Amino acid sequence: MPIKSRIRTIADFPKAGIMYRDITTLLKDPLGLKITVDSLVKRYSDMEIDVVAGIEARGFIIGAPIAMALGKGFIPIRKKGKLPGETYSQDYQLEYGVDTIEIHTDAFEKGQRVLMVDDLLATGGTMVGAIELVEKAGAVPVHACFIVDLPELKGGVRLKEKGMGFYALTEFDGH
Repeated sequence: MPIKSRIRTIADFPKAGIMYRDITTLLKDPLGLKITVDSLVKRYSDMEIDVVAGIEARGFIIGAPIAMALGKGFIPIRKKGKLPGETYSQDYQLEYGVDTIEIHTDAFEKGQRVLMVDDLLATGGTMVGAIELVEKAGAVPVHACFIVDLPELKGGVRLKEKGMGFYALTEFDGH
C-alpha cells in the first residue's frame, strides 16, 4: 500500500501556482501512519544514532514515534520564542522569506549523533537551518529523513552540498 496515494494535493496553496502536498490525510489514516513510522524506523534501526531531532511541527508527529521505536530520546526544534530557558537560535531561508528556529542549549551532549526528521523536503532551507543549529549545539547531524521530497525544488541538492545524506518515503513532481 503506497503512502503517496494517502497524501492529498491542494492546488494554489499557499499562493497561486503552488501544489501543496498535505500529509494530514496520511496522518489520519491509522495504517498509513503506521507504515510511515515503521518504514522509517526500519531504515534507521541499524544506523548509529544517539538521538532524534524533529522540526516543528510535523517533524514532531513522526520524529517522536521514530525515537521511541529506536529507543532514543527526542529533541524538538522549535520556532523562535516557543522554548523556555536558554536557547541557541538559527535563521534560515524560506521560499517566501526568513524565519528562526531554536533549541535549548542543553538539548544535546557534545558529539551526539542526530537523526534529523521533517515531513517534507522542498528547497531545503528549513533542514539546512536545523542542521546548522544542531552543529552549533555541538552535536553531529548524521542523516535527514522526510515523508515527501519535491525534487524539482532542489532541496536534496542543497543537503548534498552540505554533506548531508537524506531519504524520503515518496516524491512528487511539481511545486
